[in-house]
Amino acid sequence: MTGSRSNQRWVYESIAGALPGIELSRPAALLVQLLAFGTGVVVLAVGYDRWGSLPAGLAAVAVASAGSAFLLTLGRRIRDLDVPESYTQALFGTKIEIVLGLMSFVALVTYLFVIDQRNGGETLLVGVLGDPLPAPGVFLTLLVLWDVCYRIGTGWWASLIGLWRSLSLAEAIDTGTRRELQHLDVVTIGFAWTQLALVPFVRGHPLLVVALVGHVVAVSAVSSASIIVLRRAT
Repeated sequence: MTGSRSNQRWVYESIAGALPGIELSRPAALLVQLLAFGTGVVVLAVGYDRWGSLPAGLAAVAVASAGSAFLLTLGRRIRDLDVPESYTQALFGTKIEIVLGLMSFVALVTYLFVIDQRNGGETLLVGVLGDPLPAPGVFLTLLVLWDVCYRIGTGWWASLIGLWRSLSLAEAIDTGTRRELQHLDVVTIGFAWTQLALVPFVRGHPLLVVALVGHVVAVSAVSSASIIVLRRAT
């Protein structure tokens, strides 16, 4: 059932593993990401005297880093399981998580630079970064937000494919593996809930609050349904 899965990886894993001359363990890669983005946030806060941006920036970096840990954990553990090839191919081989992440990012950018501008009053970017907007601050903000959106897209894909797997393939999976897959569905829910850390920083923007909370509720519902199906399988 397992076959060869050496080429079935998240896009994030493929990029990280393709850097020439660099070999990092998973913990080291996560630490590098956390320190690089976190340092960038602190340096910009100090350089532009925008201390108010620090909590929001560090919260976004923390969510992105949690998403990286989620990707690496999910990818490694699924490839170690005896599951149907159709599941791993759908999860990793289609690269749909990139599409979902890109759609989320484009929607967010549209909100930040179009919808929020038309609402009147202080925009979210100005509220976080100050006025006038510092170009390096906007660059780093969009970079971190892309990181977050990509991981949100991956979480969505893992959740949706997880439910499809449970509905279509549960009977072909042994009891021990079904138990492990339930644990991974719980991990998927857990990552979604970490994104609620961003809600306090967008509380004046109802559309973003609804999008974040709705996303968490939807992923929780879909992955919970997957868990229930797996538990009922015989």
